[in-house]
Amino acid sequence: MSAPTLAFDRKDYSNDLLKHLYRELLRPRLIEEKMLILLRQGKISKWFSGIGQEAISVGSTLALRPDEYILPLHRNLGVFTSRQVPLGRLFAQWQGKATGYTKGRDRSFHFGTNEHHIVGMISHLGPQLAVAGGIALADLLDETHRVTLTYSGDGGASEGDFHEALNVAAVWQLPVIFVVENNGYGLSTPSNEQFRFKSFVDKGPAYGMEAVQVDGNNVLAVYDLIKTLADDLRQRPRPVLVEALTFRMRGHEEASGTKYVPAELMQEWATKDPVENYEKWLLAEGIISETARIQMRESIKAEIEKGWQETEAAPAPVANAQTELADMYQPFEAPLTAAPADGPAPEKRYVDAIQEGLRQSMERYPELVLMGQDIAEYGGVFKITEGFVQQFGKGRVRNTPLCESAIVGAGLGLSIRGKKAMVEMQFADFVTCGFNQIVNNLAKSHYRWGQNADVVVRMPTGAGTAAGPFHSQSNEAWFTHVPGLKVVYPSNPHDAKGLLCAAFEDPNPVMFFEHKLLYRSLSGPVPEAYYTTPIGQAALVAEGNDLSIITYGLGVHWALAACQEMGIKADILDLRTLLPWDTEAVARTTRKTGRVLILHEDTLTGGLGGEIAAWLAEHCFSHLDAPVRRVAALDTAVPFAPQLEADFLPQQRLREQLRALREY
Repeated sequence: MSAPTLAFDRKDYSNDLLKHLYRELLRPRLIEEKMLILLRQGKISKWFSGIGQEAISVGSTLALRPDEYILPLHRNLGVFTSRQVPLGRLFAQWQGKATGYTKGRDRSFHFGTNEHHIVGMISHLGPQLAVAGGIALADLLDETHRVTLTYSGDGGASEGDFHEALNVAAVWQLPVIFVVENNGYGLSTPSNEQFRFKSFVDKGPAYGMEAVQVDGNNVLAVYDLIKTLADDLRQRPRPVLVEALTFRMRGHEEASGTKYVPAELMQEWATKDPVENYEKWLLAEGIISETARIQMRESIKAEIEKGWQETEAAPAPVANAQTELADMYQPFEAPLTAAPADGPAPEKRYVDAIQEGLRQSMERYPELVLMGQDIAEYGGVFKITEGFVQQFGKGRVRNTPLCESAIVGAGLGLSIRGKKAMVEMQFADFVTCGFNQIVNNLAKSHYRWGQNADVVVRMPTGAGTAAGPFHSQSNEAWFTHVPGLKVVYPSNPHDAKGLLCAAFEDPNPVMFFEHKLLYRSLSGPVPEAYYTTPIGQAALVAEGNDLSIITYGLGVHWALAACQEMGIKADILDLRTLLPWDTEAVARTTRKTGRVLILHEDTLTGGLGGEIAAWLAEHCFSHLDAPVRRVAALDTAVPFAPQLEADFLPQQRLREQLRALREY
């Protein structure tokens, strides 16, 4: 028997621990060998191999406590096996079976299991780093003395999410261990075409965090380092960057192959195989015998075969549209908290109503955390959170770096630990920097693995203030196309408070749009007590038989003014919620008047008005006495000069279309 190439330092670890590390190191290797055979037999469709990298997953997972979250990637099978995820169910996940963790809705390791404290990846690689930060933030706030560990590949570390997550973790001193599995390649792109620095440990000081390097093929070295760090971070919370040097011995996925890798490099790393080297050392040290080695392999193979047989017998998912639609959201019956009916309600500005709803929700939900740029001492650019730090403290009212993606991701992490989160976009326009987290993480999380995202994203929106193309956009239609989100857009102070309170009660992600022009220009009666306005219900703000105007936001006020000016008696329906929008209310007013105009500030093409018009053509055609008309902003960016902005907005076109519809 040849000697191991790697050097192992057992320190004072017991033989039982060393043998346990071996068994857990062996399990993912033997599972992979089985899966590669099944792949060649056509029994599985795709495989992302971690052969050569197992020591990182196994060593780091076993170094943590079972109640500490780990966020793995494609090549971290050892995380799942070391956390004792049942193999039958794990294999069923890979096969798209009904008994898998995503019920056939996703594949591979794109899932989570709170039972085993694992949060799987999405294909975009970087977003889970920010989610890890949110989990760690929850632990920090609750003083639970836990750490969170998350992985990145060297290629994935080129994404902006890597920078944002590390930056936020450093600023907030979050107990996160960021492990970079540096295997020298992205898919086929070598490191020297990914980055110019020599080592990832060079990046740590730039973020103000420690950075250490470890031999990622040495399971004992990984275990010892992560255990030492975790013990320390539980007492002195802070992030640490760990670079684990390793190599991927197979393709990015099996179809990719490894022809792009020089043969001598493959040969060099083959001598550093993590399983073979550790096995040779254990045998040489007399910690295991040859008989025990063979018995352990046979025992694991039997376990794998049993799991595979369970998976083979497991049912395929049965498609049911009703079930699929329902699972996009966490079930929630909103307990309506009605506004007090007795006595006059004081007049409040739109901005003050939002502030009051936010404050009362903070009082009602001690687990609610607010995050946003300049929202603490400064109170936000619109002063909605002014005074909140004094009342609720900086732990719950958090200034953030300019890291929209990381902060939205942190919101999901807080949800995983049972908290609520609010993320304030300084302007709705800036949401593009956090778009992926919203549409691919928040929106899909419950559908994929049953984890809700209890996050409200507040969006100061709209034009009319001569703020130009990047502070004036109406981008609500970007999100009404995304199942799993709810989209709310109040037009008046009463609804602004009630809908915001309802959004915090709802455990699903809510995009909450607030028109900037209304903040300090519109006042109305707002009860001082806590109340909610139902999400998903439209409101009829004016009644008439001439025609129906379906609108929301500032469009409500344009419609009221135009009808009064033109002497039109119209039903004006304020949608209030844009996803899900109130189809029954739309159908009801259409049946009543037979003439419908849809109005919104958003640009015409691709706006929500097109969806409503199409729905009316399908469901209410026989009740229409005229073609449905749409009035919206021009299909341009929002111009800066007031004269251009006035022409961009639809008020004048609204009057023309109202006249034409009435006379049709």
